[in-house]
Amino acid sequence: MSETPKRAQRAGHGADTIYWDPVKKSYVGAVSLGYAPNGKRRRPKVYGKTKTEVRNKIRDLKKEVQTGVKAPANYTVADAVNDWLERGLKGRDEKGTIGKNRSMANKHLIPFIGKAKLKELSADDVDDWLDDRAEFLATRSLRDLLAILRRSIAHAQRRDKAARNVALLVTAPEGRPGRPSKALNLEQAKAVLTAARPSRLYAYLVLSLLSGVRTEEARPLTWDHVFLETTDGIPPHVAVWRSVRKHGETKTRKSRRTIALPKQVVEVLEEHMRWQKQERASRGMEWSPTGRVFTTRSGEPLDAANVRRDFKAIVKKAGLKPEWTPRELRHSFVSLLSDHGIPLERIALLVGHSSQATTEAVYRKQLRPVITQGAEAMDDIFAEDQEGEGAEGQEEGDAVA
Repeated sequence: MSETPKRAQRAGHGADTIYWDPVKKSYVGAVSLGYAPNGKRRRPKVYGKTKTEVRNKIRDLKKEVQTGVKAPANYTVADAVNDWLERGLKGRDEKGTIGKNRSMANKHLIPFIGKAKLKELSADDVDDWLDDRAEFLATRSLRDLLAILRRSIAHAQRRDKAARNVALLVTAPEGRPGRPSKALNLEQAKAVLTAARPSRLYAYLVLSLLSGVRTEEARPLTWDHVFLETTDGIPPHVAVWRSVRKHGETKTRKSRRTIALPKQVVEVLEEHMRWQKQERASRGMEWSPTGRVFTTRSGEPLDAANVRRDFKAIVKKAGLKPEWTPRELRHSFVSLLSDHGIPLERIALLVGHSSQATTEAVYRKQLRPVITQGAEAMDDIFAEDQEGEGAEGQEEGDAVA
């Protein structure tokens, strides 16, 4: 026989109450949980079709209170993720770490499990979500997504909004094979530089390809760290001491390095400096010897999106597929040096790796044993082509004459 509503009896002060709500047509349980810091009484409510259901909800609510967890009934996975992004990553780079995590969460996490109540989320729910995403994402991306969920729930736990972290019970599945990084061969590298010649990104690409600096190291480079003349026997060089990472630190301690510049890089940077001074003067802006080497048209620092967009257009103009990325200029630097006979330990030093093992593991495309230095090698590699072009030009001039 089903329960029938009975007239509610007045409960004692501070006692739990269960009563029938004719408007909601359900039983309501009001739980007394003391007072908030502002003095307001805490008296949350739970609802159910029967008194038994309401009593069970009251019991579960009290258990959460006893464990110190006060998980809101309507607190969702999306709420947890957004709270972590807003409060759990304070001090991190907004465009770097936070931007990357926010983008991944907005594309692959929140649209799929964001509406789920966090207190009701199960390990099976997380498994099903990751299995679905595995058809579209690489294994590394799946691991990053799971890490975002784990850290978001952990942040909610520290705020007493979650009792347990079910994401810790799940392992990321194997996803689609990721696209391995590639390296430009010599002909492709020359084609890219030729296509970039009219672009304001030309000097940036020449420096990246012929000296091996990371894109995150080239963007914050300032003129006071660029030395284009030989002084006291020290050849032209660039001091790679900063990056766009938090606090301007380079990727590792050994990433802080001074690199000799090939002649072609020196010539291009000298031309770039003259052009930048003229551009500043035409806009009524003062050129600064401590200013950024590479900027936008308005003089603002370049960001990764600026570089990727312009590089994609340059690669397409060079007749290559637009799938190439700016960071692969560094891979190309390593491969070209290796082809030219530079030893592994020398390459590791030039690219700022903490050990040869890192160089061998990350850049294993064309590594070979060797014997010369980076700047000299790059002069040799690209000078051969320049000499050939000069000879062809001379022959054409003789023919015209």
